[in-house]
Amino acid sequence: MFHELASHNEDIKSLLEKGYAITEDHGYLVIRDIPYLDNNGVLQNGAIVTKLVDIDGKKVKQDDHQIFFAGSHPHHIDGTPITGLAGGITQLPLATSPDVVVQRSFSNKPDRGYYVDFFEKIENYVGIISGPAVEKYGATPYTFRLVEQTPSQSVFKFRDTLTSRAQMVDLSSKFADDIVAVIGLGGTGSYLLDFLVKTPVKQIRGFDFDDFHIHTVYRSPGRLQQTELGTKKAAVYQSRYENFREGLSLESRYIDGQSNENLRGVTFAFVCVDKGTSRAEIFDLLIANRIPFIDVGMGLNRNRGPINGMLRATYYPVEDAQRLRDMELAELADHPDDEYRVQIQISELNALNAALAVIRFKQIRGFYFEEEALNSLVLEVGDLKTANEIL
Repeated sequence: MFHELASHNEDIKSLLEKGYAITEDHGYLVIRDIPYLDNNGVLQNGAIVTKLVDIDGKKVKQDDHQIFFAGSHPHHIDGTPITGLAGGITQLPLATSPDVVVQRSFSNKPDRGYYVDFFEKIENYVGIISGPAVEKYGATPYTFRLVEQTPSQSVFKFRDTLTSRAQMVDLSSKFADDIVAVIGLGGTGSYLLDFLVKTPVKQIRGFDFDDFHIHTVYRSPGRLQQTELGTKKAAVYQSRYENFREGLSLESRYIDGQSNENLRGVTFAFVCVDKGTSRAEIFDLLIANRIPFIDVGMGLNRNRGPINGMLRATYYPVEDAQRLRDMELAELADHPDDEYRVQIQISELNALNAALAVIRFKQIRGFYFEEEALNSLVLEVGDLKTANEIL
């Protein structure tokens, strides 16, 4: 991965050819073997870390003029701290560089306000940080060391620079072992799938036997290809997303009480079906297999003319799932005159319902903060207020 990066970016190639011990770590450029003096004048080795901004999957550019540094603040030969390095104490977890522990950030902006490229940027910072160590000990940052890089475990086929730019690599790693099932790829299920595809879960399994028709287009993300009409939903979404990530398997099948094998290994599930009897059977299957899940649903009406109602996302943890199922928080019977089946072009509500469910999942995994461990989240369309319950 790194050599491909160097082959498409002359500035990074120049750093490599000059002798820097350089690698990439999930959207960061990591330069090891940076000598500096500590407050006692002792020679130390640090590392520079700087963000990469992806342009087209091959070319990258700088994010800004700042860097991160793994090490203490560098000093002059006389023991005084080097000035001109604004910034402060900070932490930055890295995904594949466990030996590099970022302790601070530095900011040194050139007179023109920006660096031309990565080569100029790194050379400038190294000159400031390493100058005293080079003078006192003859140290050099040009070690030509080939760093053995921990293989990337990313499921994405494109460089995930969004995670690095937001400095949340440690939080994203919380999904690394998740195998998530999406049961039902209709209005809410398709948006839920769209959100999950960008989440670094290990695998996504989706199930839906229905065809992709013109009415489906009005409540699903993405653009329409004429050839998609009349084909299976699972095949349509598999084609749309398989170039983005690994671990995606969408099948044209129903999930029922006999689908144990299809859910083997699943660590979390989303139930996105609008038929009560199907939901009941799926609930029993998930409970029997001790799979925690979130069920989503809408209850809409036209009693006052305009559409009103609620969106719901209910969490069923393993230890409490049967009790919650017995409370019948979700519809477990069929109602053929349900308003949802009449007024289906409500993509914004589908998307919002999906967003509530994914946010709740990410709270459960520790990605988002949660004040209380809620079971049920209900949003009223009329006043856009939420009612949250611990059951």
